[in-house]
Amino acid sequence: MPRRSLARLYKDEFANYSLAKFQQDLLAGFTVAAVALPLALAFGVASGATAAAGLVTAILAGTIIGSLGGAPYQISGPTGAMSAVLIVLVNRYGLEGIWIAGILSGLLLFIIGVLRLGRFIAFIPSAVISGFTSGIALIIFIGQIDNFFGIKTPAVETAAQKLMGYFSTSFQIDFHSLILGMVVILTMIFMPAKWNAKFPSSLLGIILATLLNYALSWSAPSIGLIPQTLILQERLTFANIPWSNLNDFLAPTLTITALGAVESLLCGAVGSNMTGVRLQANQELIAQGIGNMLIPFFGGVPATAAIARSSVGINAGGQTRLVSVIHAIGLLLSIFLLTSFMEKIPLAALAGVLMVTAARMSEWHAIKFMFGKRFKTDMIAFIITMIATVVLDLTQAILIGSFLAGAVFLNKIANMEINVQKVDVERLKQRGIQTQGKCQHVKVAFITGPLFFAATGQFNEAFADLRNTHALILSMRGVSLIDTAGLEAIQRLSEKIHQQNGKLMLAGVNENVKQMLSRGGLVQTIGEENFFLV
Repeated sequence: MPRRSLARLYKDEFANYSLAKFQQDLLAGFTVAAVALPLALAFGVASGATAAAGLVTAILAGTIIGSLGGAPYQISGPTGAMSAVLIVLVNRYGLEGIWIAGILSGLLLFIIGVLRLGRFIAFIPSAVISGFTSGIALIIFIGQIDNFFGIKTPAVETAAQKLMGYFSTSFQIDFHSLILGMVVILTMIFMPAKWNAKFPSSLLGIILATLLNYALSWSAPSIGLIPQTLILQERLTFANIPWSNLNDFLAPTLTITALGAVESLLCGAVGSNMTGVRLQANQELIAQGIGNMLIPFFGGVPATAAIARSSVGINAGGQTRLVSVIHAIGLLLSIFLLTSFMEKIPLAALAGVLMVTAARMSEWHAIKFMFGKRFKTDMIAFIITMIATVVLDLTQAILIGSFLAGAVFLNKIANMEINVQKVDVERLKQRGIQTQGKCQHVKVAFITGPLFFAATGQFNEAFADLRNTHALILSMRGVSLIDTAGLEAIQRLSEKIHQQNGKLMLAGVNENVKQMLSRGGLVQTIGEENFFLV
């Protein structure tokens, strides 16, 4: 199934491919490489690994995941969100923790894709995703304060502890590092957009900071040695996999899996809006899974699809997934052609790139809309998720966010509307229901919304007082689904009406709902003659 899906994608993508389209892909690919180079270096360092690990990740992800992905515009590599998760793992488990959790999450992503469960990732509410994204942005920003000031403070478990540590620990700021970081930040903020479209402001800022550090013979800490190889000396091997302790990595694996899936599919949603080409979510997850299972054996870190790089490729006129592969080739060439320069890049310059990137990560338009329109439920979900992300372990934040996602979802769909009225005799006659008298003791309830466990309380409350009611008609045209709790609620209502020598009737029942009623024995209990089409 996945192969046929990928074959169809290739067939559609490369139909009528020409030299002119290849030239567009070539230009777009090297444009993305220019943007990805400083980000790969920065995110490699920010993840607790090395700049070389970031480069290797970007090259392999661009080639493997890009070739197998679910859309022509997806470009994967190390990202800020993932680096915020990985730095916690490095502090706790070392680099092996990143690699093992990366492989396991890759396997899980692959299984999710093969089982075609990708659509369930989209069930996470936007408020929770925005809160998690903003929390990660804060983690990235706080995590770069050391490099920005040229200092070294003790490693801690959470970003909140790191931030509070600056107020309780004495340190000496390296003003050379501070100036170099500010050069990058000011370049990225004030460089005109039309110039940035031709040459990335982050790359220009790094070049200026590196030249300044070299020209003035400053001794600001720099990246250091970058091996000219794709197979790093520090990498995962089968010999150092702790087979007996893999269960220790369950929580970080779930965190990386959730983040990788959400970020990749969000990137696909952005790319789909920009191009009109729909992302094949399950194929994308299969590609992410394969890539992340292979990358640790080269010394890289877990990767996801990156919105920034994918957007640059689209805006540069990229036509196919060759853009991702060409961008990887461009980064590979940089290892052999630009190593001597990259080794001299100050860590403060990379910190400046990450701080600006973090500030731009937050979904400000969504936050402004949410708070401007005062959507209280979404505001609470956003704030709690963001605070949990910064204050707690990232795994705990994922669990809290997932719980909030379920709570927000249930709160919204459990809002059932039940309007109980006296029967309109003339209307009943028009619908073929024969009556006698004025039907003063007959009521009809118009129900809208799913009747499931979270809505049964509201359902029971609506029919708490049925005195002097000899017959009750449930108009269920607006009930799209029902579960066992809903069946029990209707059964109790039927028994209550029966004890009053009354009758329960149902009208406009959805076919799926009626099948559930039949399976639960309620069609037989209520009587087929008491079911009406309208």
